[in-house]
Amino acid sequence: MDAAEDVTNSRTLELLARAGFAASGILHLLVGTIAIRLATGGTGNADFSGAVAELATQPAGPFLLWASFAACAALALWQVSDAIFDYNQLPAKEKTKKKAKAAAQVLVFTGLALTLLSFAMGTGSGGDNQETASDLTASVIKAPGGLALLVLLGVGVAVTGVVYGIRGLKKSFEKHLAMPSSPTARTAVTVLGVTGYMAKGVVLLLTGLLIAVATLQAHPEDSTGLDGGLRALRDQPLGVYLLAAVGAGLICYGMFMIVRARLGKMNQ
Repeated sequence: MDAAEDVTNSRTLELLARAGFAASGILHLLVGTIAIRLATGGTGNADFSGAVAELATQPAGPFLLWASFAACAALALWQVSDAIFDYNQLPAKEKTKKKAKAAAQVLVFTGLALTLLSFAMGTGSGGDNQETASDLTASVIKAPGGLALLVLLGVGVAVTGVVYGIRGLKKSFEKHLAMPSSPTARTAVTVLGVTGYMAKGVVLLLTGLLIAVATLQAHPEDSTGLDGGLRALRDQPLGVYLLAAVGAGLICYGMFMIVRARLGKMNQ
């Protein structure tokens, strides 16, 4: 057990895990760019499979895919270490909260790593996330208790979106960073964080609501994840402007994640 903890807390893994934040940031940048493109009448899949598909078209695409996969996998492993080995000295309630958060991050970055791996191996496509989300909800809803489970999942994602928005407004993300000494740099990081977290919160809120509503209306095929949530936003009054604003916010969140790769406190 001690040997496993030593490996997961090694300097090499920390550097790769930091790169995972940067890879996530780049993918958020691309999702934000696609969202703005959709708002201006363009095409694309505004989710992480669409972002990875765009990454694959860049010069040195295969290298970028494999490097991003390794970075996200390392960050997932780092979070596994946090969930298993860390926070044990904290009071029970706080320990449970932090370990649960780390476990959730494991799922997020494992998902990103698997998406990147599928494209690196040539088996991924730009609509993978939409199809997976739709197929998964259609399958789960047929299982015993599936309806309630999906509604709870949607509500959980929506609540997570609210939490992200509050985290942005309260600037609570700053405690996870070694903030720069320059007032100008500190302000820039804070602006990116507030804007990015609020935009990420809106996206998660929309995605969660779409899952819950589609499930309750017995149309699970309408639950198409992140892309579906953003397209639903576009269809509202003034939706194209709202979608463009959210896209810009996701770009800010992507930039913040890249900054976090450098300034983030990895051991807390």
